[in-house]
Amino acid sequence: MPNPNYAAYAAADPYFNLVRGALGDLVDGEHFFDIVADDVIYEVLYDLGWPRVIEGRTDLMAGFRGYVDNITLHAADRLITHKTENGCVIEYEVHGTILATGADYNNRFCSIIKIENRKIAHWRDYMDSLAAWKALTGRQSA
Repeated sequence: MPNPNYAAYAAADPYFNLVRGALGDLVDGEHFFDIVADDVIYEVLYDLGWPRVIEGRTDLMAGFRGYVDNITLHAADRLITHKTENGCVIEYEVHGTILATGADYNNRFCSIIKIENRKIAHWRDYMDSLAAWKALTGRQSA
């Protein structure tokens, strides 16, 4: 049964489900927010309005609350998983809609995930910044 505490984040479920599936038995917990450590470091290496570093599960949930208020994901796919000594690297795509404009949002990501004590301890994210910029600004060229 889905955790009612996470109902407000349903717009990101395709992403959450992809990540949970990719990590399989490397982590404990059903939902994405269950598999991140309380003191997780979530780092993004791009500048598009999302903080560069988020520290802690509570702040990560607040960050995703802003995300789902602005973007609805319809799918997450093209998953490639590379296991590492202490986690994995995942490559994937997300597909959705920018709520303010109705513009399509399609992006590619590469995320480096470090796992400690069966929880995500550190997340480093790379994405196609140009694709996000185009979707968020409605521009077709840089």
